[in-house]
Amino acid sequence: MKIYLSVDMEGITGLSSWDEVLKEKKDYCNKQLTQEVKAACQGAIAAGAKEVWINDAHDSGRNIDFAKLPPNTKLISSWSGNPLSMMQELDESFTAALMIGYHSASGTETNPLAHTMSSKLNYLKINGEPVSEFIISAYTAAMFKVPVVFLSGDQGVCQEVKEINKNIETVAVKEGKGKSVISIHPEQAKDNIKKGVEQALTAPLEKYQLKLPEYFKVELSFTAQAHPQAYKASFYPGMKKLSATKVLFETQDYFEVLKMILFVL
Repeated sequence: MKIYLSVDMEGITGLSSWDEVLKEKKDYCNKQLTQEVKAACQGAIAAGAKEVWINDAHDSGRNIDFAKLPPNTKLISSWSGNPLSMMQELDESFTAALMIGYHSASGTETNPLAHTMSSKLNYLKINGEPVSEFIISAYTAAMFKVPVVFLSGDQGVCQEVKEINKNIETVAVKEGKGKSVISIHPEQAKDNIKKGVEQALTAPLEKYQLKLPEYFKVELSFTAQAHPQAYKASFYPGMKKLSATKVLFETQDYFEVLKMILFVL
């Protein structure tokens, strides 16, 4: 098996502040991030994976201590500018995809660090429904017919996953309460992730497969302070301006959605 692993940070155990997830801040803390990625790799290997590709898809893309991961892994670090973004280098050759450290969408209260792609957005809707980065990445996997079989993160995003496909294995490592989080113990998180990944990859993979919508109506709502960004976005080919802070993009091609997100945000 060849496994793809997309990694974010706001859904890692114990982290509750932007100062803990931004590399330039003195409170930056990536130790548990690396440990949860390692646990996912160990679970995949126990299930029979021969190769694990890891995309460090948070902020700078330089957060994972690669030396602490198993030798049969490859790391994608920093950002190339590829529209696949958090799923860069994914293609049909992968058996399955995993997501570690994912978080709730903009406008939700289940993680104090909740957002979708940018802090400039109130929300990003696809076909009328607010979505998280999980949906954006999962639809990317669906383009290549690669099943997303596992996700770890906050309780809110895990609930969203189950609403999309109840078969996808999830591990909730924390729950947001206002500006705080209630987390399980870091060692328990690692153990749950390892076991969850192994279980997910030894089950029939077809039950995880998501189907792409036939049409995409993507609405971006920018914050009041970011209204100049909405004005700028309105000039993107095919974009319609709905108000001072809202724009709408429509297409049948999901890769066009990904390109729009790359250039507009």
